[in-house]
Amino acid sequence: MFGDYGHGSLLLFMGFFMVMFYDSLKETSMKDVLFLRYLFFMMGFFSCYNGLLYNEWFAIPYPWFQSCYITDKLPTLD
Repeated sequence: MFGDYGHGSLLLFMGFFMVMFYDSLKETSMKDVLFLRYLFFMMGFFSCYNGLLYNEWFAIPYPWFQSCYITDKLPTLD
């Protein structure tokens, strides 16, 4: 699984670039990989989504969102 917001944003940008400039890239040496443009775009999008869920940015845990679990107020069995 590839769930990283930083690397996913690079894939998303590359896929977006390939989708938006398809007509001008057809005549270049990238013509052999242009059929994968939507795959790169969607792989980057869902990688960004999973990176936000797992709070990872370039393989560094980054606390953008706090945890929904409060561990200091757990019930005890006294």
